[in-house]
Amino acid sequence: MTFGLGTFARLDDVFPGLLVDDRVIDLRRALDREDLTTLDLLRDWDRTLPLLRSIAESDSPAIETTDVRPLSPVQPSGQIICTGANYTKHVTQIVYTMTKNQGDARTDEELREFAAATARARRDDPPFFFVGLPSALAGARDDVVLWGPHEQHDWELELAVVIGRRTHRVPVEKAMDAIAGYTISNDITVRDAMFRRDIPMTDFLHSKNRPTYFPTGPVIVPTEFVPDPSRLRIRLSVNGELMQDELVSDIIQGIPELVSAASHVTVLSPGDMILTGSPAGNAGHHGNRWLRPGDLIESSITGLGTQRNLCVAPVADDDFAPTTTLA
Repeated sequence: MTFGLGTFARLDDVFPGLLVDDRVIDLRRALDREDLTTLDLLRDWDRTLPLLRSIAESDSPAIETTDVRPLSPVQPSGQIICTGANYTKHVTQIVYTMTKNQGDARTDEELREFAAATARARRDDPPFFFVGLPSALAGARDDVVLWGPHEQHDWELELAVVIGRRTHRVPVEKAMDAIAGYTISNDITVRDAMFRRDIPMTDFLHSKNRPTYFPTGPVIVPTEFVPDPSRLRIRLSVNGELMQDELVSDIIQGIPELVSAASHVTVLSPGDMILTGSPAGNAGHHGNRWLRPGDLIESSITGLGTQRNLCVAPVADDDFAPTTTLA
């Protein structure tokens, strides 16, 4: 039996739930604690996990998944640490496209070899991290708002790890012990907002951290159900057209290396997430096919569930909250 831990909404009621098959068990009732959150459970993960196994095997009352809305799994949310340029084919595509667009005089064959060599060399460099904002999180079925005035909205589907133990300066060989489980996150990125004309810097706040730019979930799947994350397949389609399809094995810096490196930069706490990077197949690779209102993004990672996010135009409401318009 497998299960996933998440946060769900039923009308105005938000609760931590255990997803077993196609039903959700309200963990407040199962554990007799009305104020319980998923973050509480992650903060005591060694004790929590056996309890979740027992509840999953019980005949606890459950709710059909069609009657609930999955929110971002960790509520309230912790730190979000994102990894950039961490898949070999993705880096190869980026380097090739950038050098070609800059008017490099080398032949296509020479540019492709240069790009591949650059990607291989990344294995000897430390991971590239940047920080995400919890306010940008959305659920696995929530709408993605294509905020203006920029127009080049892109997708970056990623395997995310969720931390289950306080961790600082952990060595690589012990880093996996810090992970509670895995989930899915889509790092929506606005390419024409990334680079400032007035300052030679990358603007990650405007390009990656607007509300709904991190659809995450539907659940956290414990590590015991994912014995080899390198065999997971990451797939994303837009309106039924497959855009990303890659195994995690194409990753440059592996999951233990990422957790260890991040823990040497900051103190990792239960509920923190590390996004491990996006594989190849972004909009630039598909003829600059940027997201548009009305587009349906469908995403999955082996064994971790699926996301269905409708792209919508910006809303005027100042009191914005993520919404779901898909049935």
